[in-house]
Amino acid sequence: MSGLRSSELATAAGVNPQTLRYYERRGLLAEPDRSLGGHRMYPAEAVTVLRVIKAAQRLGFTLDEVADLLDTGRHRHGTKPDAGLRARAQAKLTEVQAKIDDLQVIAATLRAAVDAGCDDLVTCAGQPCCPIPFATIAVGDPDADRH
Repeated sequence: MSGLRSSELATAAGVNPQTLRYYERRGLLAEPDRSLGGHRMYPAEAVTVLRVIKAAQRLGFTLDEVADLLDTGRHRHGTKPDAGLRARAQAKLTEVQAKIDDLQVIAATLRAAVDAGCDDLVTCAGQPCCPIPFATIAVGDPDADRH
């Protein structure tokens, strides 16, 4: 029987050996065959699957989303046109762009606080020139700091 043992696969893919079992439990990685001695023996393709999982995570996909993408790839026949990587990547791109927009607002507000010389949050909050929108943040209006 040929294949990679858990430690060999983990090293080749750059993950922790416990990650393999976790991904198996989550259905991301197929449960491997066992050698006569009881060792898990993974096929060489498992390295690619693990690298794909880790790359997808770095792109912002959750493990649930990765599982769906892998499942869609395994069952290509009869899939909906919006179920593939292209549609999901577009949705993720939209989500990431919204986060970038939020971070730009945060960065601009922090720059303004630095430029204004804000050294104490409580003192700054009491000043009319305070650039940090304490009142709108406390109310919880997600769009208040975008006006």
